[in-house]
Amino acid sequence: MTNHNAQLAALVGSRICHDLISPVGAIGNGLELMQMGGSGGAELALVHDSLANAQARIRFFRLAFGAAGQEPVAEAELRRILSDLAISARQRVHWQVGGDVPRAQARLVFLAIMCLENALPFGGEIAVTRDGSQWTITGKAQRMLIDEKLWEALNRSGADVTPSEVQFALLPLLLEEEGRRPRTRIGQNEIVILL
Repeated sequence: MTNHNAQLAALVGSRICHDLISPVGAIGNGLELMQMGGSGGAELALVHDSLANAQARIRFFRLAFGAAGQEPVAEAELRRILSDLAISARQRVHWQVGGDVPRAQARLVFLAIMCLENALPFGGEIAVTRDGSQWTITGKAQRMLIDEKLWEALNRSGADVTPSEVQFALLPLLLEEEGRRPRTRIGQNEIVILL
């Protein structure tokens, strides 16, 4: 994937997320009106939970796959996205970084989180820290699933991946634009990604 193709893909991602967030939000408004009108029950609760999950995923994907610049993303927004996502996720993300973050950096970190989610399908903990300009994203779990082909893909651009693995191809490509590469350490119960 060339730089031009990556930018085009980011614009497509932004457009899809932008177009989905409005109707999904309208569904949420409709649910609130139904609840205020006395409707309820297990069925409505299930729809509400599914809606909250969809909204959280869209906001997460908007940062991970959307067009990014240097405008900041507020710390509160980053924490809110990850907190909302945790409601239905098997992995818990601990954001240990204070302050706002440039959107381009947040995108890289969110892609790294997605890579770790792939390796922690049975659940686990993901910690995000920063020391100066160095980001460290660490995943820990008692059981991990390591697809060596995917983790090797982080070391080169142009990897052959499926749609559910696109983060493994996109992350090194975006870092390459900055003249950098991700570094990884894989242990028995821990994976570290350094950006």
